[in-house]
Amino acid sequence: MESKRQQKFAGLLQEELAAIFQREGAAYLPNTLVTITKVRVSPDLAVAKVYLSFLNTNNTSLSVATVNSHASEIRYKLGSRIRHQARVIPTLSFFVDDTNEYVEHMDKIFDKIAKERKDTDEEDNEQS
Repeated sequence: MESKRQQKFAGLLQEELAAIFQREGAAYLPNTLVTITKVRVSPDLAVAKVYLSFLNTNNTSLSVATVNSHASEIRYKLGSRIRHQARVIPTLSFFVDDTNEYVEHMDKIFDKIAKERKDTDEEDNEQS
């Protein structure tokens, strides 16, 4: 469980990284919208795991690799934005947030279950 301090710092990082990607994200990934969905910070606030969601991209793993290759540049820009609010600028690691894919997968499963249930209900009504 994250402490209040970690949560506040993660919120600050999420907000500032979102601003960086909004202004300069086209330099890293042209024609792609990047959303920071979640930030997890280590207890010492030195490492941040940033989860990204992409719109308008065919290959999310390539997009994450591209962002990770620019991680030091992004960290520098983040440092210039939060230098008066944080003692340490965390090392950034970027990951794909696959929550949307998981939700879509679960929706398909639930739809399939509902359809099967409906089919068995119709068969039971015909037999009665």
